[in-house]
Amino acid sequence: MLSQFPELENFLPCKSPQAWVDWALENQTLMLIDHAHCEKKAASTAMNLLYRYVDRDALLHKMSQLAREELLHFEQVHKIMRNRGITYDHLGASRYADGLRKHIRTHEPARLIDILIIGAFVEARSCERFAVLAPHLDDELKKFYLSLLKSEARHFEDYLALAQEYAGENIDDRIQFFREIEQKLIEEPDTEFRIHSGPPTSANR
Repeated sequence: MLSQFPELENFLPCKSPQAWVDWALENQTLMLIDHAHCEKKAASTAMNLLYRYVDRDALLHKMSQLAREELLHFEQVHKIMRNRGITYDHLGASRYADGLRKHIRTHEPARLIDILIIGAFVEARSCERFAVLAPHLDDELKKFYLSLLKSEARHFEDYLALAQEYAGENIDDRIQFFREIEQKLIEEPDTEFRIHSGPPTSANR
């Protein structure tokens, strides 16, 4: 399924470990709760960019659209949770986003470029994970997760295109910098399951 999006597949440094896939299938309630949080955070990220970079016309257009779509996805996940009697509880964040964001440069426009590159990785990884999970889920969740692939792939493309536009120079080295960090975050074990966590530690298996 991910082969429909070769640029995205080539962008990511690795596939999700099978141990993570198995962990997700064993924790589908937690998966849905964290998915809802992820959609809400994605909308918040887009809104923060809208407020901070008011002079970036292309960014304003793309982030406005993205925020609306992410909130729609949040509503869709939340509806599925309600129908299944799943309570939307607070969850601590995974180390994934913080592990990427702590490397954001503090001066502009480098700060914006890094945020956009990280956004591309987050969206690309979300798309990859929905694709690997979908074949193993019940019909309702499979249909829902497959329906998200195109929008997540488009969000990845939008973030990456904006990063390239506003950098004004080649950003391949910076992408590779974050690619190496992203691979470690995806492959190194985690103690708590999240949509963007690594595989479980031996104690969690």
